[in-house]
Amino acid sequence: MEKDKTEQIGKVVLDYTRYPGEDFYCDGVTEDILLEIVKSEPEERYPAVIREKCNWEVLYHLSDLRENIVEWLPMDKNMKVLEVGAGCGAITGSFARKAGSVTCVDLSRKRSLINAWRHKDCDNITIHVGNFQDIEPDLPEDYDYVCLIGVFEYGQSYISTDTPFTDFYKIVKKHVKPGGRIVIAIENKMGLKYWAGCREDHLGTFFSGLEDYPEGGAVRTFSRNGLEEILKTCGETDYHFYYPYPDYKFMTMVYSDRYLPKVGELSNNLRNFDRDRMLLFDEKKVFDMLIREKLFPLFSNSYLVVTGPRPQTAYSRFSNDRARHLCIRTDIGEKEEGKKYVRKYPANEQAKAHIHALADNCRIFTARFAGSTLQVNRLEEKYSQDGRLFVELEFLENAVALEELLDDCLQNNDEAGFMKLFERYRKILSWNADGQLQDFDLIFPNICVQGDTWTMIDYEWTTSDWKPDEIAQRAVYCYILENKKRKDHPILQKVMESMRMDEKAIARLGRKEYEFQQSVMREKDGRLRTAVTDMRHLIGHKAVPAKEFFAVAGLKKMQVFEDFGNGYSPEHSYYVQDDNLEGDVSRIALFCKTGTKAIRLDPAEEPCIVSIREVTYRGQKLTGQQLKRAIVTNGETIGAGSRQADGNENAGMPSILFDHNDPNINVRLDVLENPEGGRREQTAQTDGQLFIELQVARLSPRMLEDVRAQAARRKRFWFQK
Repeated sequence: MEKDKTEQIGKVVLDYTRYPGEDFYCDGVTEDILLEIVKSEPEERYPAVIREKCNWEVLYHLSDLRENIVEWLPMDKNMKVLEVGAGCGAITGSFARKAGSVTCVDLSRKRSLINAWRHKDCDNITIHVGNFQDIEPDLPEDYDYVCLIGVFEYGQSYISTDTPFTDFYKIVKKHVKPGGRIVIAIENKMGLKYWAGCREDHLGTFFSGLEDYPEGGAVRTFSRNGLEEILKTCGETDYHFYYPYPDYKFMTMVYSDRYLPKVGELSNNLRNFDRDRMLLFDEKKVFDMLIREKLFPLFSNSYLVVTGPRPQTAYSRFSNDRARHLCIRTDIGEKEEGKKYVRKYPANEQAKAHIHALADNCRIFTARFAGSTLQVNRLEEKYSQDGRLFVELEFLENAVALEELLDDCLQNNDEAGFMKLFERYRKILSWNADGQLQDFDLIFPNICVQGDTWTMIDYEWTTSDWKPDEIAQRAVYCYILENKKRKDHPILQKVMESMRMDEKAIARLGRKEYEFQQSVMREKDGRLRTAVTDMRHLIGHKAVPAKEFFAVAGLKKMQVFEDFGNGYSPEHSYYVQDDNLEGDVSRIALFCKTGTKAIRLDPAEEPCIVSIREVTYRGQKLTGQQLKRAIVTNGETIGAGSRQADGNENAGMPSILFDHNDPNINVRLDVLENPEGGRREQTAQTDGQLFIELQVARLSPRMLEDVRAQAARRKRFWFQK
């Protein structure tokens, strides 16, 4: 190999022998930004950089969640990996940690440099730059893994033949040694998200994959049947389908035909980080129907195909979108004798203490609940052959979650059955409770029921500050938070009344839940990690009902502006999904970034009357003087506000008339952060959630004329203009 055809970045070698001299694929300035980041920032700073940039490409290329798609695969230091289409190295780091050597191939020199700089300390990575078809003849044929992660759909770009995808696969297969594996991660063109209103990932157009790419183009994704046809044509008989959820890019769970999702599990479906999307229906409800009808494998948003020996793991869940020292992975697999197991692994060195704590908690709760009607799932600390720590728990066959049993009672209006289950739950919480450690997360999904046997399956979070009744309240709070319709059921209303769960109690639980979630995201040095689910709001891509996506004049839009101290601007604005409660009533959930001084919501782009029914900030419902100080609009009030039970007329909100086409509602976070003085320079010190429930009545010209006349007779100004 000629010296002038190679370059070394740290310990990583780049080979330009087959590089044509220019990059034919480029994301423009984004790649320059990425290269500067990986040169100047350590890996542990990437989450903070992602938050600072609020950019889809930065999130996509640098998020550590990208590695989840391959992190669960069995791999050791005796293995060789070929990664085709390695790009900026989002997956390469996982291979480098686990395997003995990693050979990367990528078309782009700029992307290969990004990969090399971010992994410059790895001495087992070689990157070949150029077209795979040109580089492939020089590659050996003894790889344990050949991985095509987000690559197979570009087969026509790699292989210039009449049958590029089958030829691509056949060429790749030559480089796998006997007993080795090919791994393909790819979108399912029949994935439910595309039916529900997401654009095709590569083309950015609606329904392109569902219509089988009528406009042509270089990219092709496949249905399950389509992938199987390619495999069979290539003579492949030993293959296994896995189902990444929500998709393979930011996978949090991966299922298989041996372990398919259960009803209620697939609720995290708004993941349009890259562009706006429509909302044609509730994907969770449709997923539940597909699961009941045993059709989920056909509509999974992505596929992960593994050829060769079937991995033991049948299911994996990643809990790594949190502070590093709390990141773990949970696998369900089968031993050689066919018996299933549950194993939990630390995601990094820092998280080992968290895994050890699980073993301690198991011993504590086993002793505490001895003699009660609750068992504790047995746990044993172990080490793998390569020295990796994990804990193994018993897999409970034919078990159902207590949550499912309670749902059945609600559905059948079985009050006696519900109360019997709930009272047993409360008695368990009180067992040997005085002065003892509590399982903070002993909520209904974390108790498995087998006949009359109840088993605690999760004891990751503990507390000595909460009493049993408070744990029970939190369980009910989480139960209704998961499904708002439960709260309105008469049986649950009785339960909440008996537990004194009024609006104030629920608000208090909301604040505590927010504090808990913040603690899970807080690194040891005090920095807060931003959850990937929040990045959609920060990046600013909206998810709206189809009728509003293709809005004509007069249809509502919900736009949000952020003020960081320099006023409002389009650059710091985005659209939000409004959670329609009923008719013209909406509940808007806003993510307020650290440093936000004020938030402005534009409820419409036409004259209207708005009634603000509720404002909640950081879990606390605002009333009376708080609202008066914090809310500023460019409308005028036309009512006295709602009267609450205590007779305080100012506790509610009056209606606001906007007699122009630019109505806006401003929430001054500086006032809420400093309620005593409300200094203008005060800003939010940490991230926070803001909820606004409002009712919007749009006004026709005739209605507006009548309202103006009435307002002129009874003018009462409440807000500043």
